[in-house]
Amino acid sequence: MDYLKTVVPSQLLAERGSNLVVINPGSMNVRMGFASQDVPFNIPHCIARHKNDAPKLSVRDQRLNCRAGSTHNAERERAYDIIASMLKIPFLGEVSPSENQPLPPKMGRLDGLSSQQNKDDSILTWTDVMDKSIKASTSIERSVNSDADEDPSQSTSDHGNKPNSEESKYKEMIFGEDALKILPSAPYCLGRPIRRGHFNISQNYSLHQVLEDLRTIWNWMLTEKLHINPKDRHLYSAILVLGETFDNREMKEMLSIVLCDLGFSTAVVHQEALAAAFGNGLSTACVVNIGAQVTQVVCVEDGVALPHTALALPYGGDDISRCLLWVQQRHRTWPNFKTDPMKKPIDMLMLNKIKEGYSQIRSGSYDAVSVVHSYEHEKSVGHQKTRLSALSVPPMGLLYPRLLIPEEFPPPPRPWFQDCDDMLEDTWQTNDGLSGNGGLGAWDSYQMLPTRVKKFDNIGLVEAIVSSVLSTGRVDLQRKLFCSIQLVGGAASTAGLAPVLEQRVLNTIPSNQPVEKVEVLQSRRNPLFIPWKGGVILGVLDTTRDAWIHREDWIKNGVHVGSGRKYKDSYFLQSQLMCYYNS
Repeated sequence: MDYLKTVVPSQLLAERGSNLVVINPGSMNVRMGFASQDVPFNIPHCIARHKNDAPKLSVRDQRLNCRAGSTHNAERERAYDIIASMLKIPFLGEVSPSENQPLPPKMGRLDGLSSQQNKDDSILTWTDVMDKSIKASTSIERSVNSDADEDPSQSTSDHGNKPNSEESKYKEMIFGEDALKILPSAPYCLGRPIRRGHFNISQNYSLHQVLEDLRTIWNWMLTEKLHINPKDRHLYSAILVLGETFDNREMKEMLSIVLCDLGFSTAVVHQEALAAAFGNGLSTACVVNIGAQVTQVVCVEDGVALPHTALALPYGGDDISRCLLWVQQRHRTWPNFKTDPMKKPIDMLMLNKIKEGYSQIRSGSYDAVSVVHSYEHEKSVGHQKTRLSALSVPPMGLLYPRLLIPEEFPPPPRPWFQDCDDMLEDTWQTNDGLSGNGGLGAWDSYQMLPTRVKKFDNIGLVEAIVSSVLSTGRVDLQRKLFCSIQLVGGAASTAGLAPVLEQRVLNTIPSNQPVEKVEVLQSRRNPLFIPWKGGVILGVLDTTRDAWIHREDWIKNGVHVGSGRKYKDSYFLQSQLMCYYNS
């Protein structure tokens, strides 16, 4: 302990962080890196696998309805008009300014013609799905061994086709952003193993395939990004920083992947909210984690996350991006492009870039000029400079979630629950009846922690923060938490969001509560990486390692070897995971 008081933090990270790998999986991206790194690798959490049965890109677990119904559209329009009145911008029924009118004074600019940015910087290029190494080796082999007999074991690919066949030239697997930029006509199946803070289980995406995709993606990052050879994994330990939406069964599966499949010697799980607080140097805070597909609100007191304060809201940054497109289409400012972020992942990438460049909340009209790209045609990418209007409206959907209509997916098959009824039965019964909640499936509605059930399609971020803090029940703690609101996640960088939250949270607190001040703390680093960095700090400073799980112990006590991941003791992991809650 005397050493820890005198050692320089950078020295401690260098000494203990070189063999620690921190993994922070999310619905859209996974952040992974050595504890000694300043920032992790941030990779889209997806994989595209080559398939032989269909000549067109498909997405696993495609939504049931491509567009919202008339009722949802009416609610969305009403929410827009409420926000427009508040921000003093034109309503939907009012005529948008024409392109021939001069630019308004509050105007952002990304037209590709300025000296600071090249026009090609914002263009996304299609991924080359052909395996050049196979074609090159094939041509060399033909020239050298044209008359020689070929060894079948060396001349076939993994799926048994000869290298000069058409199928053997395709890459078997494509990861990350490259997987999102595959031509629609290419024979690939895109898988996203996590959606809305849970395993993406559905009738079209089995539990086995979800786990296989997770293992393959993480193994690829460890090998290609961190350059850790599989045979050397036993020299490393893993820290899993997991969101509060994951249930115990999902945590079990991810621990099994890390310890059994990927071969780490030891591993530990830390809550994302707790890690976020530590990542900003806080011991007490109301952590608001705005992810790509789910927003989580959890209160942390003296280094302990309070389970009864946890709330999960099924919307995030991706929904803001889709709302941005909807606003432009309603204002008739979007070019006549067939932009569909749900069917074409590359369109979502484009919308995310626009959102990150312009998303902010401010009073009065705020427009921008941007180059919008069309990815309808595979051989050429069209583009058009256009005016983007009402850019303050989409991020306000965090406060008025009726503006953000999540896409509808099929619910998970019942066998998922039957397979582990001893672990999930109580959770399922507690949240039963939520499947009709605003068109969302039951999978979106149940949570890992025993929280008070909310109507997810109605509750906004302000109400969630107030409800979470007030649920602590202690005035002194409530005052401290209201002055220690911490925003993390990608959308936390939205300009103007913090002051709006401060004002509205203060106005929403009941008058009988003795709270006079609300403050959103300024982040010390990129809000996107704060939970990951907190996982680094927790892992490096953990000297006792009481909560760490050894690979041998996990295999012996947690899993029947060779029995398809059945567990001897359903609460074995729970006791392991929860021990740090009260530490």
